Amino acid sequence: MIHELARLRDRTRVFRDRGEAGAVLTGMLARNIPPGARILAIPAGGVPVALPLARALGVPLDVAVVSKITPSWHSEAGYGAVAFDGRVRVDEARREQLGVAASEVGKDVDRTAARVRRRVERFRGGRGPVVAPGDAAVLVDDGLASGVTMATAAEAVRAAGAARIVVAVPTASEEAAKRLAEVAEEVYCANLRAGPRFAVADAYVEWFDLDDAAVLEILTRSADGNLP
Repeated sequence: MIHELARLRDRTRVFRDRGEAGAVLTGMLARNIPPGARILAIPAGGVPVALPLARALGVPLDVAVVSKITPSWHSEAGYGAVAFDGRVRVDEARREQLGVAASEVGKDVDRTAARVRRRVERFRGGRGPVVAPGDAAVLVDDGLASGVTMATAAEAVRAAGAARIVVAVPTASEEAAKRLAEVAEEVYCANLRAGPRFAVADAYVEWFDLDDAAVLEILTRSADGNLP
């Protein structure tokens, strides 16, 4: 099932930044999350979005490390994803659209898998599994364009034992939200947009990339209880 805010449908520049977007999501989800749910952000952009939700619920902020597969010549254009458990999903239609040769896929996957391993070690260290069998998990990112990365995350978290998965994003293409509704029990999206052209950044007034150091700082301070 997909839940949206009708007043934000098809609008752009509706959030000042990721923190405000997370606060809006918190208002949508606060009374609708299963007890004991784990909040799992998709780094990097999902971490500041998930922070207000984790604080409101009084639960630890954790991450489900999944990275999109990109060509060597373009760090933003994705055509698949690699998850923390090693699973790989390649969107062949998107690969062909980007003009990535089949012979290059293995190199792109290997590069992405190495990044995932580095991030798992850096962001999670010696922590245990992302979920325990029977847990509910709330997967958070800053937006869904194709939805491939989030779908891969949902598959990995389900395989890790999650009994219920909720996807929570500030903005998404209608097509991506429908894709996620097929693999998660609930999808919460404040700003749902239809149409052939979609960019996550268009939902935000202030948009910038987060590096790993910024993500690690948020996670560390959150774990120490040092965030307001």
